[in-house]
Amino acid sequence: MKLSLRFSRLFVNTYQKRALQALAVVCLVFIAPVSLSFAEEVVDEKRNELIGYMLYKQLPSIHFSDKNMNDDLAQASFDLYLKQLDYQKRFLLQKDVAELSRYATAIDNNLKSGSTVLPEVGFAILAQRIVETKKIVTEILEGGFDTSREEKYETDPEKLEYASNSEDLRQRWRKILKAQVIGRYLDLVEEQKDARQEEQGAQQDGGDDEAALWSEAREKVAVRNRTFFTRLNRQTLQDHYDRFFNAVTRAFDPHTNYMPPAKKEDFDIHMRGSLEGIGALLREEDGYIKVVRIIPGSASERQGSLLAEDIILAVAEGDEEPVEVTDMRLREAVRLIRGPKGTEVRLTVKKPDGTTEVIPIIRDVVQIEETFVKSTVLPGVGGVRVGYIKIPSFYRDFEMSRNNGEARNSTDDTRRALQEMADKDIDGLILDLRNDGGGSLVDAVDITGLFLKSGPVVQVKNSFGKRKVLRDTDDEIIYDGPLVVLVNLFSASASEIVAAALQDYGRAVIIGGNHTHGKGTVQTIVDMNKNVPLLNLQRYDDLGALKVTIQKFYRINGGSTQFKGVEPDIVLPSLYAYLQSGEKYLDYALPWDQVEPVPYPRYRLDGIDMEQLVANSVKRRENNEGLQGIAEQAEEARKRIENTTISLTLEDMRAERQKSNEIRKRLGAQYDKYKNGQADDFDTPPSQDEPPDSEETWRDELHQDPYVNEAGAVLGDIIKQR
Repeated sequence: MKLSLRFSRLFVNTYQKRALQALAVVCLVFIAPVSLSFAEEVVDEKRNELIGYMLYKQLPSIHFSDKNMNDDLAQASFDLYLKQLDYQKRFLLQKDVAELSRYATAIDNNLKSGSTVLPEVGFAILAQRIVETKKIVTEILEGGFDTSREEKYETDPEKLEYASNSEDLRQRWRKILKAQVIGRYLDLVEEQKDARQEEQGAQQDGGDDEAALWSEAREKVAVRNRTFFTRLNRQTLQDHYDRFFNAVTRAFDPHTNYMPPAKKEDFDIHMRGSLEGIGALLREEDGYIKVVRIIPGSASERQGSLLAEDIILAVAEGDEEPVEVTDMRLREAVRLIRGPKGTEVRLTVKKPDGTTEVIPIIRDVVQIEETFVKSTVLPGVGGVRVGYIKIPSFYRDFEMSRNNGEARNSTDDTRRALQEMADKDIDGLILDLRNDGGGSLVDAVDITGLFLKSGPVVQVKNSFGKRKVLRDTDDEIIYDGPLVVLVNLFSASASEIVAAALQDYGRAVIIGGNHTHGKGTVQTIVDMNKNVPLLNLQRYDDLGALKVTIQKFYRINGGSTQFKGVEPDIVLPSLYAYLQSGEKYLDYALPWDQVEPVPYPRYRLDGIDMEQLVANSVKRRENNEGLQGIAEQAEEARKRIENTTISLTLEDMRAERQKSNEIRKRLGAQYDKYKNGQADDFDTPPSQDEPPDSEETWRDELHQDPYVNEAGAVLGDIIKQR
């Protein structure tokens, strides 16, 4: 048997040293009469043993938390490993999970002794199930579906149990494939209607071509799944070891990761700023490819529909058939998404409210000017003359700084924008930190200092408990007038430091959703090749690297920005109000805590009646069509998120698709920025009729932004109270 010959050679030496239980499990997998097409692979067992031992010894001493390698952490590591092994529960049976669970609490001891067996057993079991499932999928697609049969399918894996047996798994896949075929059929119907619109008008269900459309839909789904299984078959045992090591590190916190050599190379490329493509930061999470952040000035931002928290389900090159990227390694998915400037990639995306959309993006390099601080004056916003500054990120050219060059940075650009406004007689200022994912800590401190005389900005504590207070030491205040700061769910890290400090000082009113992201930790990269125990020095190939959390941020009032984020003074509705996004929803996120506050002066907002500001804002919202529309859609989104089952009849799926389209249109009518139903507190995408750098167009769009308008109204209230 091809499978037996392959793995017996791979595992024999290791299993001779290990428990007979483990050997029995793998042998049971081997005797199945199947053949796998996995590529030949020689795994360096000693290298993997060394990596595991280094994780065991070094992570507890380096990491910020006081976690130890014990049974609790071993169980957490196993839970994360099982999630990445088959998060959607489309392959493993309950008996497989029970067998794998036997190794859970021994993970810590196995790492210490160099006898880790779980990745090998998991790899062998999953490989067997993939072969069996591929056969099931082929048989189901050949048999066809009853599209009028009333049945439902649960789309949330967290609400599903693993299949009890092979027949249970077959029925699960039958529903998955039925949904895929009906969805593809509806796509083809829409494409045909569009093609015939001018000549014949809209036609229902493809007319005489209906049978052909169903046949084409099944074939396209079959091709897509064949590609999917081909990709799964390319997984290697070393891939499973690397993912297992990453599960161990993520049990410490979600920002601590093991990066194998290839992933470390990708990380280095990103840090050097190679952004050609769509301009989105992605992460691999529980078998999905999730959008973390949209790069300012990128093709994705200019297109306007792809947003953070979107899940990319499939990728197509122009009009070609989409390739499913579920369960694909991030590196492979990125290869599909990246491409030459000027070419089109089509992303099939699942939105946080459960709706799906195909988003076409023309690949491009980042438009550098769009990544920098941008400012303007908005006459008449909220009844006052408002200055507006957008900080997309806290950028700084550190390499230029090290070489004693003139390094462009967000502090100098913000200072320049404020100085230019000094002569424009503004009544108040909006500082927009929405979607600012952070960046340079020094710029977060310095930019805060532009609005303060001097004083502490943030506290930083390391794993030894030592605290350091970072201060603004410049007594000069560049702007001392009324100030409002806009934040949202995707304001994180450095932007949270700025918002928190200005809130603590009473220097600004913070406006946004329920909370910011809540990332209050600092990571460093540890090259494992430079930390090899002396006796093992120079013996192995590249071991990769660790990204490890080593510090935590605290506000000057003593509370951490970690986990909770910053809670705005005035909360406005957001379409993502019910989205479980942010640090608090990540597995094993470090908790909120507090340290001793540091002395700091309060500013003039002490004389402002904050309760009255909030009451005025609530009253305005009741009469604001844009904000009311967003609140209504947020409630609909909440209902869609909670209802994770879908009906698998043709008519119900068609009706649900039409409802989603109507929601997008309704939102678009209320607020131009929220086109295609992709609303949140995001920058207005450029008009398709104007160049992206049109100052007039940009100002017009800001005037349409209900959050900017409400911020202006709050500034007006502050001025009246003064």
